[in-house]
Amino acid sequence: MGAAGRDGRAGRDGRAGRDGQSGQGVRSGQDGQSGWPGQNGQGGQVGHGGGQGGQVGHGGGPGGGHPATPVRLAWERELGAAGWIGLGWDADHGNRRATLTQQVVWAEEYARAHAPARLGHIGEHLLAPTLIAHGDKEQQARHLPGIARGEEFWCQGYSEPGAGSDLASVRTTAVADGHRYRVTGQKIWTSLAREAHWCFVLARTEPGSTRHRGLSFLLVPMDQPGRIDVRPIRQMSGTSEFNEVFFDGAEAAGTVGGEGNGWRVAMGLLALERGVSTLAQQIGFEEELGRVVRAAAAGGALDHDPVLRDRLIRQWAELRTLRWNALRTLGRTGDPGAPSVAKLLWGGWHRRLGELAVQVRGAAAAAGPGPWSPSYELDALQRLFLFSRADTIYGGSDEIQRTIIAERVLGLPREPR
Repeated sequence: MGAAGRDGRAGRDGRAGRDGQSGQGVRSGQDGQSGWPGQNGQGGQVGHGGGQGGQVGHGGGPGGGHPATPVRLAWERELGAAGWIGLGWDADHGNRRATLTQQVVWAEEYARAHAPARLGHIGEHLLAPTLIAHGDKEQQARHLPGIARGEEFWCQGYSEPGAGSDLASVRTTAVADGHRYRVTGQKIWTSLAREAHWCFVLARTEPGSTRHRGLSFLLVPMDQPGRIDVRPIRQMSGTSEFNEVFFDGAEAAGTVGGEGNGWRVAMGLLALERGVSTLAQQIGFEEELGRVVRAAAAGGALDHDPVLRDRLIRQWAELRTLRWNALRTLGRTGDPGAPSVAKLLWGGWHRRLGELAVQVRGAAAAAGPGPWSPSYELDALQRLFLFSRADTIYGGSDEIQRTIIAERVLGLPREPR
């Protein structure tokens, strides 16, 4: 089924996952080039922010959906106007410049402030760095300014029904049509497909090719009635954060990195999915753990169940370990096992937290928050339990992550293909 993310799961040949989950951002100042959170001046106010963006929060937590889209659209433009989009881009393309440490401070303070869930994070954090690294000048000039202004939104077209954790098995095709391509196929678990203006799509441009050969990284405009069909996927949490996207001869504007080089470009993009956003994610985890502890205290479980107390303490300690591991690997390159270790750690931790969220409430966890009604109503802890069941599957399943560690880090024999 994010993160991430927030597509983005690749398997033994590269991890991919929920197409595009994340959720960091921040309240802005108006100076455009200075005013970091905590400094004096107009640029440093991080928080609910008032104005159009101030009442949205993170969108309700896991499985809570993403309400108030018009407010979030206005918020993206506000961030862009104040120069808060593109902090990690190079000096020729971004708004204000930020060191890696400043980016961490920004992301964490945004999360603590419960600022609006981002609509533009896929374009800002995944597509834009990819265009800077692999795109041509025309592609950069066409797309980067709109992303930086908070006016152009993207979704990620990686995963397919038969190519989730094993991304190299994609079957979506793209046929050359003059200077453009016609894309046909299906993508799934695509976040923000209904809001996005564009989708970057991994498709097979070489007929008869297999695995990572013959793939290209294509830029596809989403406003193509009759050629692109977006269908929401209703989850067991009752919400529809993800979508299926069907392409029927949809026109692509071109390739990034050249035809046949899609695998290299796609793997470079996946490497961007860890980093600063992981630390911001852990701020949300900390708040969820606090909610579970408060529920346990309110129900008296902390007084009568020493095993439950031990499990809660263990969750607290493991969350600290997650942070230290994220800080240890932040900014590093060339470590093939680091992303897999991080995914195993946080995926398992969050799933166990979801289980604790219902355990601390006992039988009451099975009842809805209000009187019975035909509508599907859940409270925050119930949504946490249901949504976190997928944490060890999306973003590359635990089995895939362990295979990557075994083969690429420990040097164990490769599984038969």
